[in-house]
Amino acid sequence: MSVISGENILLVGSVLLIAGVLIGKSSYRTGLPLLLVFLIVGMLFGTDGLGLQFSNMHDAQFIGMIALCIILFSGGMSTSVSSIRPILTPGIVLSTVGVLLTSLITGLFIFWLSGMPWTNIHFALIPSLLLASTMSSTDSASVFGILGSQKVGLKNNLRPLLELESGSNDPMAYMLTIILIEAIVMGSSLSAGMLVSQLLLQFGIGGALGLGIGFFAKWLSGLYRRIGSKSSPEDAGQATAMLSILIIGIIFLTYTLTTALQGNGYLAVYICGIVLGNTSIPYHKSISRFMNGLTWLAQIVVFLMLGLLVNPHEMLSVAAVSFLIGAFMIIVGRPLSVFLCLAPFRKINLKTKTFISWVGLRGAVPIIFATYPVVAEVPGASQIFNIVFFVTLLSLIVQGTSVIAAARKLDLTETDDTGEHDFGVELADEHPTSLHTIVLTASHLEQGNTLSSISLPEGSLVMMIHRDGQYIVPNGKRILKEGDKLLIIRDSAT
Repeated sequence: MSVISGENILLVGSVLLIAGVLIGKSSYRTGLPLLLVFLIVGMLFGTDGLGLQFSNMHDAQFIGMIALCIILFSGGMSTSVSSIRPILTPGIVLSTVGVLLTSLITGLFIFWLSGMPWTNIHFALIPSLLLASTMSSTDSASVFGILGSQKVGLKNNLRPLLELESGSNDPMAYMLTIILIEAIVMGSSLSAGMLVSQLLLQFGIGGALGLGIGFFAKWLSGLYRRIGSKSSPEDAGQATAMLSILIIGIIFLTYTLTTALQGNGYLAVYICGIVLGNTSIPYHKSISRFMNGLTWLAQIVVFLMLGLLVNPHEMLSVAAVSFLIGAFMIIVGRPLSVFLCLAPFRKINLKTKTFISWVGLRGAVPIIFATYPVVAEVPGASQIFNIVFFVTLLSLIVQGTSVIAAARKLDLTETDDTGEHDFGVELADEHPTSLHTIVLTASHLEQGNTLSSISLPEGSLVMMIHRDGQYIVPNGKRILKEGDKLLIIRDSAT
């Protein structure tokens, strides 16, 4: 019997997923980013661990491309235009100019480090910039996984700002990586004019197609719903499933079509997600829930795969220099680029800028981008990959475990009362009602401690009470207490 078979692949995959989920449960107590746990699980099962062999960079790049399309689309779909509007300009500056400055500052440091007689890396200027560019984007999944797991909110519009930056800076890092690889492989000189023209071309085509296909997808989902709706109404569950599959098709159509037209496919996918997330499409909430689960699966698969891909013993030879590069990015490169980018925005205070500087976590994307030099057979590509992997681990461990502590130290935290998820209740998009939560205070109970005695907005009805981890169905005689959380259904017209 062949050792490599479909059954064995499924067996190994299922064991990895189960082990990762169970071990990952501990991340909520330790403060480690959950996705870092899956990366470590992959390494434990890999060549230097239990001996699973996976070294195909082409396959890794393809899997990473699929996963990144899903992650970026889902990130765009969950981005509220109304919430990012106040911080749109600084967010875009951070995700474009910030990435460029991080690449330039870190690249120059790597180039200087390569000239030192005691170092074991010897990169010319463009390969140094390439190494820095692969690491220049941040990872939103790790940051908000930590904040969400411990119900920590952020002041000063920090959450939408970080969401916008981390969701939209991957395309910029990708463009720089591809441009620099082409310059090395083709032996062409790299000029500022060529760089700007390439960026404008990819941004222009990617942005236009992302918007166009997003509105086309909205029309297509409406068309699907109208087909045969009068003669044979479709079951809601089946309609949700079919529309979710249609959306997946749209994601990969957006990426491939944009790439074929020399645009940035990742940017187009992200913008397409924003368009669909902020327009009315059938079964919007159910599709968003499906995409959220698919996104987690994509992230987990990528981290497990990348853990299997790396050979930890190979990182030992570049550990010292990788530590220096990682420390420079954390202490100098990221903060300097953030403060330069946000200098014109006087309303953003020093504490906020400091926290943004610290929350520059690297994630799966830099490692995925580090496979591109290997596939393109760039000289020194194996060193680039191992350095990127080491720096990502360092970032997740150092910055990932201190995100909440840093936010609290800077007095930027607040209670994350997002409401609906505490009760697990959702309403269909078609219902003319909305759900809200109220946490009772002493002022609410001044006129009495029953539902009939407290003042609620007109057109509101209390559906459930959350108290000390228990859910209580309300009635007229139920005694209310300070700190009770009420789930309220409200007429949208009021």
